[in-house]
Amino acid sequence: MKNRLPLILTLLFALWPLGSLRGPKNPDSGLPVKEFGALPVVSKGRHQPFDSLARNTLMQLRLKQTMLLEPWNSSFWKPSASKKISATEWLVELMMKPEAGDTRPCFRVDNDDLKFLLGLPKEPDPAKQSDGKHYSWNQMAPKYDAFIHEAQRAAAIKEELRSAYERSVMDLSQSISTYQSVKATLSLFTGPNLEESIAGYRAKFVEVQQALNARTNGQAGDPAILEWAQTQLSAPLIVPPHRPETGKDDTYQNVLNEIRLSAPSAQPHFALASYTAIVSAYRAGDMPAMSKAIADYRSQLEKAGANEEEKSIYSKDLKKGTREQLFNFVEPFYKGMQICAVALLLALAVWFAPEKLEYLRKSSMGLMTVAWVLMTVALIMRMVLEGRPPVTNLYSSAVFIGWAATAAGLIIEKIWPVCIGVVVSAFIGFATLIIAHFLSLSGDTMVMLQAVLDTNFWLATHVVVVTLGYMATYVAGVIGIIYVVRSLVDPSSQAKLGGIFSSMVFGVVCFGVLFSFVGTVLGGIWADQSWGRFWGWDPKENGALIIVLWNALILHARLGGLVRERGLMLLAIVGNIVTSWSWFGTNMLGIGLHSYGFIDAAFYGLWGFIAFNCLIVLLGRLLLPASGAAALKAKKSLDAAGPAKAPLSSPA
Repeated sequence: MKNRLPLILTLLFALWPLGSLRGPKNPDSGLPVKEFGALPVVSKGRHQPFDSLARNTLMQLRLKQTMLLEPWNSSFWKPSASKKISATEWLVELMMKPEAGDTRPCFRVDNDDLKFLLGLPKEPDPAKQSDGKHYSWNQMAPKYDAFIHEAQRAAAIKEELRSAYERSVMDLSQSISTYQSVKATLSLFTGPNLEESIAGYRAKFVEVQQALNARTNGQAGDPAILEWAQTQLSAPLIVPPHRPETGKDDTYQNVLNEIRLSAPSAQPHFALASYTAIVSAYRAGDMPAMSKAIADYRSQLEKAGANEEEKSIYSKDLKKGTREQLFNFVEPFYKGMQICAVALLLALAVWFAPEKLEYLRKSSMGLMTVAWVLMTVALIMRMVLEGRPPVTNLYSSAVFIGWAATAAGLIIEKIWPVCIGVVVSAFIGFATLIIAHFLSLSGDTMVMLQAVLDTNFWLATHVVVVTLGYMATYVAGVIGIIYVVRSLVDPSSQAKLGGIFSSMVFGVVCFGVLFSFVGTVLGGIWADQSWGRFWGWDPKENGALIIVLWNALILHARLGGLVRERGLMLLAIVGNIVTSWSWFGTNMLGIGLHSYGFIDAAFYGLWGFIAFNCLIVLLGRLLLPASGAAALKAKKSLDAAGPAKAPLSSPA
């Protein structure tokens, strides 16, 4: 049975993600979640399906991609006491029946001072329909004016000077803005009929213009109508790019702009009629009619277009919507993270009895192979969906480092089958996917690139190569941490495996110095083409250079005899600090041309990671001998001395 366990576990964990390829199921209510979720929409400049819009929006509001309708009735011991719905179900209700959507507790508020400002219960109270964390728009609306005043005050303060309360206010302000914009997406179609709704919108155009004229003349104007116009203009774009009366147009429009740009006598865009049928069927509770309306709309998209080029736009978006919805449902990186966690536990167990638990080492290898294949497929799918190389932002850099480190660890384990490489593979894979998960809490991970980054050639060369340099430095650093921890727990491991550890780190650092150097040079060439200078001592450029210099220092120190086995490991651990500063720390400075991914929340995590590595270096320097040979010699001397001459700390 032990011999078969690796194969059985590998097959079971391989079948797990494969079982998700059937795609999402529609709920028992018959709501066509799968069909509606695949329809195309444009939000923040990115073409995506409604499924992605729903997930990203709910993630920003609630930090989860699912929704509990009654979280006050749920607990750790009774998680199923509250009905859970998908993000797309929540989005459909919010857009098509906003009067019901406004009652759903989709906003997460953790700051007690902010709860006091909004008059929200701080503790779980089923009588008030509150779990003390999640609240509905209707619960916050009575205090909205006071909140707006606080948001305006907080916005005037520099970001780095804001208190925790003020940061919470700004975060909630952004969430409310997103919520209102998404809710307005289909508000035109909740009226009695399309013609009357369009006429109502056109009447409001006059009111908006009057309010703007009043503002121009120094008068107050009507703030409510201006807020309505701003919300409508910020709504996601759902109208496909073709209006017969204006000719070819390759941009999507939101409903307000579509009506504003079309002539009053013109026939409404076919998308408006289609969404009217979809929303009307939903509000009437007729799910078969809603499914038919969605199918008819897809059929119109496939046939519409003034020419083949326009038809290809529709076809591309429809295919992309279906693929991205499936990608979202499978959640390959989240499943990969869980597989890495299981593999890590199995690999760590091997260290207690390596010879007896060899089958667990093989099992861990099998699971990490599954995780690597899953991550590979996921990266390829992201590249296809984005039309970009694998690394475009902080999120994608995290999953790419995890993917590359997983491969590196498996290769190391194949060369030295002593259950070190597989631990490195599982640990870095799990850690980077955890980092990616927290980075995804801010919303869409496939965001549009800034203009200066919008170059696939350099994204595929400089960014990929330098990120591989990051990966190698982390792999060497984690091997160093394993060396110190294992040697402290089991001093004999330093004597037995010290030479293997040294060979691993030396080889990985050689790889790291090559890729970090080449990647940095390629970055300089890209900078020369983009900004007209090869090097400008930007914080990110300095960080990349420090990685190159540090890896070179490690090699020179080892080859020159300045450090031995222990010194090599400790220098490699310091490489974790150097790389983390270049990867995250320079972004937190908020200055320089490379600050594309500022994340204030990672500040404490970064300094905690730096402190942890400093502690490991200190323990290794103070408590470990210089090499495994020295450790072996000390052990032999201690054994020869006998119990009488043993140190006082040794057991009698």
